[in-house]
Formats: sequence, C-alpha cells, structure tokens
Amino acid sequence: MKHKLVIFDLDGTLLNTIADLSEAVNHALRLRNLPLHSREAYTKMVGHGIRNLIKQALPDALRDDEATVQAVLADFTAYYTAHIDVHTRLYPGIQELVNALHHNGVMLAVASNKFQEGTEYLIKMFFPNIPFVAVLGNRPDFPLKPDPEIVGEVLRKSGVKKEEAVMIGDSPTDMKTAANGGIEGIAVGWGYRNMRDIEGLTIVNSAEELQQLLLP
Repeated sequence: MKHKLVIFDLDGTLLNTIADLSEAVNHALRLRNLPLHSREAYTKMVGHGIRNLIKQALPDALRDDEATVQAVLADFTAYYTAHIDVHTRLYPGIQELVNALHHNGVMLAVASNKFQEGTEYLIKMFFPNIPFVAVLGNRPDFPLKPDPEIVGEVLRKSGVKKEEAVMIGDSPTDMKTAANGGIEGIAVGWGYRNMRDIEGLTIVNSAEELQQLLLP
C-alpha cells in the first residue's frame, strides 16, 4: 500500500464548520455594532487561524488596533466554544472514508489551523472510535500551516516516511503545507476554496473518489 498515513485538514475537508464559525464571529462583531459578513464571505477568511480570521472580519481601520482584536477574539472564542457543534456536519461520505481507511490499516492524523481544543473536541465528537495517531491544531509557540513543522510532528509520531504519507485539504495553504513538508498533497473540491486554477494538483470531487485513490 502506497499510503501508510493520511493527514487530513479539518475545516472544509472533514467537516463543514463555516456556519458555526461565521455565527460566532458575527456575534462578536454585533456586540460592537460593527459590520457583519455572510457565510460565503467567511469561506474566504478561514484557514489561517482564529486571530487572522478576526482581523480580516474587522473593518480596515480596526485591524491594527490590538486592544480591539484581543477583545473581539475573546468574545468570539467564548461564543464559539459554547456553540462549536450546533451546525457543524461531516461532509458526505467522510465517515465511510475514514472508517474504510482505518479498517484497512492506514494511520490517520489531523493537521489544522483551528485552535487545539476545538480541533480535539470535534474529532472526538465525530470520530469517537477512530484512533488518530495525531490530532494537531493551532497551539501557542507552534507555527501555523503552511509551515511544515506540523507535518514533521505527525511523521515523528507515526514513524512513517515522507513518501508513505499524503495530506488531504481544501485550500492552497494545505497544498503548500504538504509541499513544504515533502509529502504528497491531494485537494478536495467540496471545501471552502476554488482549487481549479492551481496547476498540477490532484483534485477529487467526492469522498468515494478519494477512497478509490487512497485504497486502490
């Protein structure tokens, strides 16, 4: 088997989290009578960590106001933590895909820019019986994707060689992370980003198609 380890991105790849994320940010903005954004607009903001999400959601004049950023971030975090799973759902076929990979002896991991506690909570909620070798999110003093450190950490935990690992994600950031970490990357077409204009990518349009690639 070519792939001994599959590293998944979380938001936009395994789970559709945009409704809960957008409602939490809009809640924090609404408290200050600041302009709100649509779910579609938030799909272009997510993927680079919560702090970056908050800064992008703020009006231009407030993005460099550290006190405002921190206050909005605190209100977002409190609300999102309490409502993290209200609307969040698995993408079609993902449960079956993850189960099939596990039952075929493929090691599984998650590498996300979502904060660590939220990443762990959602993985435990949606995949309670899957023993992921690593569930890694945004942690203090650790770089965000596309820095390759998160790939290196997963490889060390799994004991797998680079050529035996693949990263699955929905964004250019995920594909850059894979490339920077020296592993294969496969893009999914159901997430938050349009990957069609990026040359040289392997893009799959369904979990079933992805399973055929990973378990030929």
